[in-house]
Amino acid sequence: MHCPISRLPHSLACLCAIGDLDPDLDPDPNLGHPLTPSAPPGRPDDNEWIIQHRGPKILSPPLALVGESVEQRSRSPFMRHSVPPMTEAVARQALLRFVASRCCYGSRAVGELAIRRLRPLGTYRYRLETFSESRLSEWVFEPFTKPGAAGPSGDTPLDPWDVEVGAPPLFQGQTRRCRVPHSVLVRTRCVTCKGSCRRLKQQKRCQLCSGTGRKRCNTCSGRGSKTCVTCQGEKKLQHFKQLVITWKNNVFEFVSEHHLNFPGELLSKVSGANIFKDENVVVYPIIDFPDPEISLASQRAITEHSAALATSSRILRQRQTIELIPITEVHYQYSGKPYLYYIYGLENKVYALDYPERCCCSCTIL
Repeated sequence: MHCPISRLPHSLACLCAIGDLDPDLDPDPNLGHPLTPSAPPGRPDDNEWIIQHRGPKILSPPLALVGESVEQRSRSPFMRHSVPPMTEAVARQALLRFVASRCCYGSRAVGELAIRRLRPLGTYRYRLETFSESRLSEWVFEPFTKPGAAGPSGDTPLDPWDVEVGAPPLFQGQTRRCRVPHSVLVRTRCVTCKGSCRRLKQQKRCQLCSGTGRKRCNTCSGRGSKTCVTCQGEKKLQHFKQLVITWKNNVFEFVSEHHLNFPGELLSKVSGANIFKDENVVVYPIIDFPDPEISLASQRAITEHSAALATSSRILRQRQTIELIPITEVHYQYSGKPYLYYIYGLENKVYALDYPERCCCSCTIL
């Protein structure tokens, strides 16, 4: 039954007007692009949702899908770990590799320096990984080319969180799109071409051939008009709810204070020896670790991730680890003067701020 716009609620009247503002709007020619020309007809709750939101709808997970509880608190006996001692040969070889990577550093000093002391040190790195899944729903459309694809009338669309989609490997981010079953609605009149199969601006007359069709132009291929790209000449649009699922590995990282004349940011670029690993649906904060900073970091990380993901995502898995990053302070003497450098990480990276054999040019080539 025809219903004049004046009798519709204000928000729905605005929607109808917006859908007809630009009938020549060319959407993405790919199938399943986000809904732009108009809202699909059909269920009252569908129209209400589109009127209020006009875009993707973030879906809060049901309480049953929020991370489950583990039966007991994870406790492990901790002990303070020490860095394995380093030999002079390994320390000298690490410095030689460092010098070779710098164009303005000379290698003669490496062979002539005298190592006086190797001081093994170390620091801890804590990392929490929370593998989460979030879902949002949006109306998209495509040309209606397959009669019967809408499915039997009366079918109730599945709840977006009830749609089964296989998750990627744990702790690996990914985004997938799929349609919600039984959500297809067919609109029998394309809002871009008004059911004419052609774009309205091109329907009167082709600007290159004046509508005669005698000149084979690239715009209309000699037809005098251009096929509507929204419905691809089918006159009908098929609307459906598209589910966008995003898996994300949320990472919290903390390196304990080492109190050395050494840039702490360098430690995030190397690996350490794994001394503790705890993985479960939900992990508990670490307690009684020899370095109190690590225990506090664990409590803060778990609290932050729980607060950030509680209302928008489902936590699938959590993993927390502690690594011991080795640091060796190397004291040496060259030409009667004392110097030092640091070797850090399992890769034996070197930090040498005052290496003695350097040229004074401003060369920046590595």
